[in-house]
Amino acid sequence: MNAKIALSLLLLSLYATVAPAQPKKKASRRSSQREWVSLFNGKDLTGWDIKIAGQPLNDNYKNTFRVDSNMIRIVYDQYDTFSGKYGHLYYNKPYSHYMLRFTYRFTGQQTKGGASWNVRNSGVMVHSQSAASLTMGQDFPVSLEVQTLGGLSDGKTRHTANLCTPGTQVYLKDKLTPDHCIDSKSKTYNADQWVTITTVVLGDSIVHHIMEGDTVLTYQRPQISAYFIANGRNDWKAAHVDNADYWISRAGQPLGTGYIALQAESHPIDFKNIELLDLKGCTDPKASNYKSYYVKSDNTQCRYGKK
Repeated sequence: MNAKIALSLLLLSLYATVAPAQPKKKASRRSSQREWVSLFNGKDLTGWDIKIAGQPLNDNYKNTFRVDSNMIRIVYDQYDTFSGKYGHLYYNKPYSHYMLRFTYRFTGQQTKGGASWNVRNSGVMVHSQSAASLTMGQDFPVSLEVQTLGGLSDGKTRHTANLCTPGTQVYLKDKLTPDHCIDSKSKTYNADQWVTITTVVLGDSIVHHIMEGDTVLTYQRPQISAYFIANGRNDWKAAHVDNADYWISRAGQPLGTGYIALQAESHPIDFKNIELLDLKGCTDPKASNYKSYYVKSDNTQCRYGKK
């Protein structure tokens, strides 16, 4: 993806974030009408897979993931203590080029036994490995984490829409960075307020994190790392990844596609309005499902004739 296309996508994302949907004036405008899709039906967890560390696939341990009032809620009222039960809820379809927007809020107090750094700390994973591919005790998937943080009572700056890189690495301004977590330039969002993040993901090229129409973080060339958290440490074992050799053998390979997952790491959090705009699809203008905003061609999806 060249810089011009990336910039065009960024402008599109800013418009989509702040502008209301416009009514269709004529049929010829269909190709430019953005077709956002809700990943959450508001009723149940259909289309999502659960993986909690130490539990089998789709074992919703102690009812951690719930649906209530059109929200996905991550709660711990049935826990005596957190006990390292890091969990993720995975949408069951992978994507490569897309825009994702979601709204979240932290609630209540952190669960007893959670790490001190997990107070008002969660995230949404993109380009993630699938739920089924995690090993039994694995704490976090190999992925890019759009980290969500809430402000604390100490009044200190605490950015959100940051990046953390379990088993991955990225370039910042064309320089490979070894940092596990990279701060955005967002403001601090205090208390239990609703916060919306938009992420523009362009395969293995570039990723933007956007808040309130402002791009707060941009990075390039996501790829698999030889290390899970930090260079120089054999931390795959510490993260309970039983097939570390597989991932280490792929170190340096571009990471251009994967799953989306909501994170559960000890502080209660709610998610709503989880929506995706696919940027990969039919690029033949003669097709009925052609979209002018697609940046990645997949003409196997083209449909011809009337809809």
